[in-house]
Amino acid sequence: MDESIGLLTGRLAKLGAQIFIREGDRPPPWLFAGVSDMPVRKVAVCSRPGQGATRVLLSGHIDTVHEPDSPFRTLTVAPDGKTATGPGCVDMKGGLVIALAALEALESAGISVSWSFIFSTDEETGSFAADRLLREQAKNHDVGLALEPAMSDGGLVIERPGSGQFYVEATGIPAHVGRDFTRGVSAIDALARAIPPISNLAKPDQGLIVSVGVVSGGTATNVVPDSARAWGNLRFSTLEQGSGAVDAIRAACAAAAGKATVSLQSTLNRPAKPVTNAVMSLAMLARAAAEDLDQKLPFGKTGGVCEGNNLQAEGLPTIDTLGVRGGGLHTPQEWIDLSSLVERCQLLALLLSRLSERSFQE
Repeated sequence: MDESIGLLTGRLAKLGAQIFIREGDRPPPWLFAGVSDMPVRKVAVCSRPGQGATRVLLSGHIDTVHEPDSPFRTLTVAPDGKTATGPGCVDMKGGLVIALAALEALESAGISVSWSFIFSTDEETGSFAADRLLREQAKNHDVGLALEPAMSDGGLVIERPGSGQFYVEATGIPAHVGRDFTRGVSAIDALARAIPPISNLAKPDQGLIVSVGVVSGGTATNVVPDSARAWGNLRFSTLEQGSGAVDAIRAACAAAAGKATVSLQSTLNRPAKPVTNAVMSLAMLARAAAEDLDQKLPFGKTGGVCEGNNLQAEGLPTIDTLGVRGGGLHTPQEWIDLSSLVERCQLLALLLSRLSERSFQE
């Protein structure tokens, strides 16, 4: 990631940007199976104040969900030259490439845009390192533009839920299964009692998703297990809904404990990103730019979350799917529509140019 940060910030430095590399905050140790020595992730903040009337904050992430040692490691262009497959090509290396090209094109054309660009390295795992810096930068700008990939129809996401993580830990009493079974208290049994009522909290039609995704416990089949753990994800429409779900999960843990102890840790780390008047005004500016380029820009919503959530939570009107088109996100079939590199770069450059001409108004 250091190499990627260097390549990206180096191009912005040539445009006169000041480059600041910061150490981000550590995530909760329980989030990643109790690993307490997670490396500190870096965040790059690049700033180039100009004469533009609107202060624009661009946001993008360098990390992907693909492991560095996985077989899916290279970018491969299809024989017809229309698409390419590769890790992070659409989510979101393609978005980063068009943003740099748009800023360079505007500079060459003599169009002064007042911009900052923040690059994070842990978006896919919750932006715990970047959150504080994202919020700090949000306070100093008028609009946010994030380079997440476009919807499948090229559309713009204008509404997102919030997201949170939770960790349930059950603690029992170990015992030899043959000799002392009745003295043992199974942590796995307690956790197993807790999971169904937790899962049953989900109400997708009301915007609430509660999902237990990882479970582990025990050491051997002939030992009553004294430890069991589960990690899960929340999606919610409002903070009140998310907080209510956490309270209900805690109640389910208490009810399932029996002679064991069942505890809960949680974080609602990404607030919901609702449609606001300011977001709609910004989205309409983007649509007008698209139409002037003979492009279509439909609006939609998604169950996914991104750093646009963090920016807007700090009061910054943000649209966050200005990146390229493609598909297969988070899979070994991730692909990019190569024609969208030019089209989306043109759209972003025109939008930035128009934002530079006048102060953003809701």
